[in-house]
Amino acid sequence: MLRALALLFLWSAAAWGAPLSVVTTSTDLKSLVEAVGGEKVKVESLAPPLGDPHAVEVKPGQLARMKNAALLVRIGLDHEPWLGRALAAVGDTRLAPGSANYLDASRGIELLQTETPRFRSDKGAHLHGFGNTHYWLDPENARPITAAILGALARLDDADRAYFETNRKRFTGELDMRLKRWLEQMQLYRGAKIVVTHETWPYFARRFGLDVVATVEPTPGVPPSASYLAELTRRMREASVKILIAEPYSNFSVVNEVAERGGARAVTLIPSVGGNPEAGDYLSLFDVDIKRFTEAAARYPKP
Repeated sequence: MLRALALLFLWSAAAWGAPLSVVTTSTDLKSLVEAVGGEKVKVESLAPPLGDPHAVEVKPGQLARMKNAALLVRIGLDHEPWLGRALAAVGDTRLAPGSANYLDASRGIELLQTETPRFRSDKGAHLHGFGNTHYWLDPENARPITAAILGALARLDDADRAYFETNRKRFTGELDMRLKRWLEQMQLYRGAKIVVTHETWPYFARRFGLDVVATVEPTPGVPPSASYLAELTRRMREASVKILIAEPYSNFSVVNEVAERGGARAVTLIPSVGGNPEAGDYLSLFDVDIKRFTEAAARYPKP
């Protein structure tokens, strides 16, 4: 009886004027929920902005907030192998897949790298086994993501549907303006050959016309061997690769060695909102990354 009353309180919170409690599995989704939900939502990300997003330890306080959440929004695919354990610990069927309180943001996204599932014998299905999970790094994907968020929030709080629609329209209008500027800034570097440390950047590369020649990790999560790195740096020189993209948590001893031997410049891009003080929201994330990339690429003449 007490549990039923608690659930009724959660479902009725919006009607009483309290913001909907939303839990997301990334800071990027948190920013997009806030863009749509505005003051009608209170959002927490289970994953921090930096660190391995595939290996998150959910803290007891976060588990408690999950129990009180009206909505869970996740990246999906196999991006969060840790989420199943957290949901089991919470033990709340409201947050189960298929419920009104659960949103998988990967639905409706045109995924990349779906053709070759990857496996590791010691841990089963490996990261990116169902397609590359870093789809938020194509800013165009913010459109279907925010549309799905709008639908989920409106199902829980239909009285504020117009408010959510207005917020999303404002967000997509700003996205349109910034995307035009980003594409103009990146136009000079369309076709540029790059190497990445981790398969984080295929959506970013596709949107801005970059050619990913190789990855420092031979398979996501697998460190490179000395022979692999030797072959990689040979290919980089042959292809005239000038940019190596790293993340803030990359192994920079390896990154710097590969860049030096391959004749490239390493540039650290930010993969998630909050990973840099200037990348405080979803749109600012791309402002930072486009600026960093173009400043690094400007050191080299266009091939």
